[in-house]
Amino acid sequence: MLTFTQLKPPNPDATVIFTLALTAEERTRSRHRFETEDGKVVFLHLPRGTVLHDGDILQEETHGSLIRIIAKSELVLTAFAQTPLLLLRAAYHLGNRHIPVEITLTYLRLSSDSVLRTMLEQLGLEIKEEILPFQPELGAYGQHHDAH
Repeated sequence: MLTFTQLKPPNPDATVIFTLALTAEERTRSRHRFETEDGKVVFLHLPRGTVLHDGDILQEETHGSLIRIIAKSELVLTAFAQTPLLLLRAAYHLGNRHIPVEITLTYLRLSSDSVLRTMLEQLGLEIKEEILPFQPELGAYGQHHDAH
């Protein structure tokens, strides 16, 4: 079992022993046990409130081995609007429901949910169901780290 306790600055040249693909929800777990596809057991023991991002590097507590976190593809809804105001209105309604949302200038992305899909369609957005990495905004009071 490998226990990772330290978040290192992102470094594309770091020598990592393997990558760990995690969903958006899994990247919010500071204390969790994961099993990799090839049977390795990985335990995260990070400071509470740590949110991991695609490309983050973690250091193992005893041997100093490094792993890279990657955003795992998952089922998401991508919402497109005809106007910026409509996109803002949709973001407001999702925010009122405390839904994790990935926000860009051209689309909103959220975990697949039929009720929210219907709401967004009724607001006039075009919805596309996709399997992609999901990187929602951190909450206003969430812990950010220097890399992002």
